[in-house]
Amino acid sequence: MADTPHNNLNAKLVLLGDMGTGKSSLVIRFVKGQFLEFQESTIGAAFFSQTVSVNSATVKFEIWDTAGQERYHSLAPMYYRGAAAAIIVYDITSSDSFAKAKKWVQELQKQGNPNMVMALAGNKCDLEDKRNVTAEEARAYADENGLFFLETSAKTAVNVNDTFYEIAKKLPIAQPTQNPAGMLLVDRPADGSRAASCCG
Repeated sequence: MADTPHNNLNAKLVLLGDMGTGKSSLVIRFVKGQFLEFQESTIGAAFFSQTVSVNSATVKFEIWDTAGQERYHSLAPMYYRGAAAAIIVYDITSSDSFAKAKKWVQELQKQGNPNMVMALAGNKCDLEDKRNVTAEEARAYADENGLFFLETSAKTAVNVNDTFYEIAKKLPIAQPTQNPAGMLLVDRPADGSRAASCCG
């Protein structure tokens, strides 16, 4: 296997969390640099892609923004199956959304890709005066569960890009020795005969 200094990775990333936590707003801020004060609820899931360059790698995120309503929960495995990364989003003003985020973490730990890079994002950090979940509590939970944690604001753009860049930096390290179907794909010859050539 040849080591290539420049890796081009396609990474499936899924956003999970309760409705109203700002998952779509985070993605739209990251992909389009925009914020809509009144973002309509996602139905099913929405797809976005965005490319970032970190170190010697170019990572193309294939982002699945899932609906937060309970009635769509049964569809979630279809989106997180084979995902290289997940951002579990809660709203810092809502203890219920933090409890729901913990349930998503548990589900991913049981059923998700074992090498998945997981981030916990405490969104709406611009609403400090309405805070119900402390950063210390969330950070302690993240540390206990092997997640990395950032508080974000889709409205003010605080830590939004950083969250995706941190994931991109962790991806090549998290890549397993064998490449399970759908986890991380690399640009490779058309015949696909060297499927594992990405692991340098």
